[in-house]
Amino acid sequence: MSVPALKEWSAAVHALLDGRQRVLLRKGGIHEKRFRVSAGEFLLFPTVAHGHAERLRPEHRDLLGRAAADSTAQRVLIGAAARVTGAVQVDRTEGLQEIEDLHIWTTESVRADRLDFRPRQRLTVLVLAVRALPEPIELARTPEFGGCRSWLELPVPAGAVPPVQPTDALAGITARVSAAVG
Repeated sequence: MSVPALKEWSAAVHALLDGRQRVLLRKGGIHEKRFRVSAGEFLLFPTVAHGHAERLRPEHRDLLGRAAADSTAQRVLIGAAARVTGAVQVDRTEGLQEIEDLHIWTTESVRADRLDFRPRQRLTVLVLAVRALPEPIELARTPEFGGCRSWLELPVPAGAVPPVQPTDALAGITARVSAAVG
């Protein structure tokens, strides 16, 4: 059996678990024509990239130490599952400033990594209900996990991942994001 997983920077996964972040800003990987929500519920597959520190607002840089251990050359430690409670296509990029408190990225990082990267593709804001797994899942790193793409299928028994229950508060966040950027 396999379980879907969304690749995301490990610092953002920790921010989601800590409640510092409520949304993901997604555009899709180099190997994708555009980002699509391929699963409503999934694991968060932690990734690490160089230059994270300058991409995070200073008050969130403490996440980098914890995040580094989740994704190494030998293994990946998956500690979170998520459910999409809202997906908003960004029509008005100027509205992204109104939702800066919902993520950990700098304005410059959002511009360079999300808006200027593949500018003809639209950005999607995902509102997520996230929870820590009761027991983290450790997987040996394999070549199949590589590549610049959003989604993976992981060899994890489906019963090992309890469902994520969305909260009513996230409906308000989805409405706020839609009003700001939709």
